[in-house]
Amino acid sequence: SAAAVLAGLDGTGGAVRPAAEGPALAPVLDPLLENPALGTGRSAAVVDITTGRQLYGQGAGNGLTPASTTKIATAVAALSALGPDHRLTTRAALEPDTGELVLVGGGDPTLTARKDARGAASLRALADATAKALAGRGVHQVTLSYDTTLYAGADLHPIGVNENLARVSALMADEGRTDDSASGPADRVADPAAEAARAFGRFLGEHGVRTTAPGPSRATGRAQTLATVSSPPLSDVVERMLTNSDNDIAEALARQTARASGQRADFAGGARAVAARLKALGLPLAGTAFHDGSGLDRADRLTANLLTALLRTAADPARPGLRPVLTGLPVAGFTGTLADRYTGDGAAGIVRAKTGTLTGVNTLAGTAVDRDGRLLAFAFLAEGTTDPQAAQAALDHVATTLAACGCG
Repeated sequence: SAAAVLAGLDGTGGAVRPAAEGPALAPVLDPLLENPALGTGRSAAVVDITTGRQLYGQGAGNGLTPASTTKIATAVAALSALGPDHRLTTRAALEPDTGELVLVGGGDPTLTARKDARGAASLRALADATAKALAGRGVHQVTLSYDTTLYAGADLHPIGVNENLARVSALMADEGRTDDSASGPADRVADPAAEAARAFGRFLGEHGVRTTAPGPSRATGRAQTLATVSSPPLSDVVERMLTNSDNDIAEALARQTARASGQRADFAGGARAVAARLKALGLPLAGTAFHDGSGLDRADRLTANLLTALLRTAADPARPGLRPVLTGLPVAGFTGTLADRYTGDGAAGIVRAKTGTLTGVNTLAGTAVDRDGRLLAFAFLAEGTTDPQAAQAALDHVATTLAACGCG
């Protein structure tokens, strides 16, 4: 059941026993990883989370394209840099000299303009509070602008315009989606910041505040904050990113990590900051290369060694602030990107894992409670795959076999 895997993540380790000597994993997993569906390159590792002992390795130090399993690294780095209680704040500020009202982006990728905010920061609520503050000052007409200068550099990911990711901006609502979806691929607006500012202007108009068409600007140090809205705590944001494999959140967290680390808040700065945070945690970076936070960049390289080390670090009782990395992993057969996988399978509810898929790349990294109740971390990366569905099924079979095995 799902309770079984959750018991293994309670922070005390009480429900999890260290792996004892038993049938070796190599004879069990080697034949499964030799499946031709898994392409031409592989990196695999299984580690006992309680003891840190590696129970299995095949090319575990080889750097391969990780796809969305990169988000595990981004999550650990962001939580390490900012802390689980950190919130991202969007504000409306009034310039006292010019009367310009500036919507200042705080890099909150969960900001929403929808009526039902579902716990996210609400652009409508910000407009309500701003209109009230303006009325208190006797102001009923403003020049509206928006400030995205929290981030730097190009906003377009190297993959180009893509339904999996909006332009990366410090100001956006609903991830720039043009439909009512909250996750997964969707067409995106051409300029998320401008669209969010236009929506903010419409909401102000509902309160009788007249605005100009918004344009880009930068709030000065003299600007007076009229109202703010803040994201859920970073722990919740990280969980949403991992459960739904949310690329927009991932790129935002890489930039937030860059800012917290004194790096430039662009793609390259975010990548440097993530790597630096992991190095500071003593994690094995040999064979790795970071170029973004989401894993959409095919030049990214991770190893099975690093991914299992990340998962074990997130389970460390001495680092409770990293626990959302584990609790955010999709549950096989139940949640997120694994909701429709492992159904009717003995691993449903027992395996939690981050998936990764690019053309020719299939990856899976997470945790499994084995037959004897031991919590294991695993990472399986495959390159050169030609049939994504067959590769996905092959990786799922490996994870299912691991969960069913009293090996190690």
